[in-house]
Amino acid sequence: MKNFLIISLLILAACGKKNNPKADINPDFTYRDFKPAGKVIRVSRQQYADNLYGFWLGQCIANWTGLVTEMDKIGNIGEIKTGNFYTRDDWGKPDQPNIWSPGKPSDLSPTIDFVFRGTQEVWGADDDTDIEYMYQYLMFTNKTSVLTPQQIRQGWLTHIKAEEENYLWVSNQKAFDLMLAGMLPPETGHAANNEHHAMIDAQLTTEIFGLFAPTRPDVALKLAHLPIRTTAGESIADIPEFYVNMYALATVVDDQLSMKEKIQWMAAEARRLLNDNATAAKMYDFVKSKYEAGLPWEQTRDSVYVRYQVNQEDGYTITSQNLYCNGCYAAGINYAAGLVSLFYGEGDFIETIKIGALAGWDSDNPTATWGGLLGFMLGKAGVEKTFNRDFSNQFNIHRTRQNFPNNGLDTFENMARTGVFIIDRVVQDELGGGVDLTNNEWLIPVVN
Repeated sequence: MKNFLIISLLILAACGKKNNPKADINPDFTYRDFKPAGKVIRVSRQQYADNLYGFWLGQCIANWTGLVTEMDKIGNIGEIKTGNFYTRDDWGKPDQPNIWSPGKPSDLSPTIDFVFRGTQEVWGADDDTDIEYMYQYLMFTNKTSVLTPQQIRQGWLTHIKAEEENYLWVSNQKAFDLMLAGMLPPETGHAANNEHHAMIDAQLTTEIFGLFAPTRPDVALKLAHLPIRTTAGESIADIPEFYVNMYALATVVDDQLSMKEKIQWMAAEARRLLNDNATAAKMYDFVKSKYEAGLPWEQTRDSVYVRYQVNQEDGYTITSQNLYCNGCYAAGINYAAGLVSLFYGEGDFIETIKIGALAGWDSDNPTATWGGLLGFMLGKAGVEKTFNRDFSNQFNIHRTRQNFPNNGLDTFENMARTGVFIIDRVVQDELGGGVDLTNNEWLIPVVN
């Protein structure tokens, strides 16, 4: 991981001081002296901040690129007919209308291509980035690693507009309505209260928790547990938990592996934590088998459509529910389509996002998820090198949310700095470690 995780396990007393830059200190946090009794893993705070910057930048690039093709191609079941799916040959060609705008291509780009924001422009928030931004802000301002039901509800009510357009849909909107009525998470994500719990839920709002517990996926899942269940009920929680695991594993993957090998290892490890009988596990195994058989990604995507939307296999029964656009924004179909881009992208940022944008359905969701993950792994400079250009570092959370400082204008540097301060608390309070301010490192005890 860009060498921010020093692979060797060291005894603190045996280590000399390093020539590291002065540590950035959170003045509102008490840094305790830490003297480990055993082995620790050293993680550079400075390098991790660069990787968090890469996360936000990569997620924005992928999110806005995926929005060009969002809901253009959803299959032919249901009341809306959109024709055949895109293929790799459609990249760079004119964008086709989506299901909401008949006869009108995307306003973002006339062609299917990457969407960038130059150094003098501002990235706008979207529903794939804004709830994560909000959760980070809530953890920081509430001075906690584990948000309570009351803190989550108050955060949603403070930062989300009650009137349209509030950039909430389906499960997220229903959970918000329930909070307005006084209900607390996790009840807001239970199927008995939220009939939309499998649609536009935590699949796109909680990946960042995987980055808040370096080297400890188990703790990342603890931090994400309630935020996930704020909108995702029952077995649907398997999908956002898979994403959190993927993100968390990025901090422990062997840095000597190629990007392709890293992604394959991380995916396999995250799959091990899924219930073999659950739909999410079966979807994973199905897509992975097609990839390993050497099929083109388009054929695998078509097989996903037939297996899950036409034949309703592996417990995926959305079609029988007769939903608008056949549940084209459901967590399950997003997840299956996302696995296609994950496997076939093989760790290449550009190829992964291209496939994700062309795969169909709610294409900005999988692209944002993998763009954030790969952006984190590459770091700021790595993302810039990938595209051989500089990007805007500015982010406007008030495009979709409200009541944040500085009229909603922020920078990726500051967002990464806030993330580092959150991890200071997580390392000290949840991981049993400490912050070495002299060497600007986290010292995380090794768990056997």
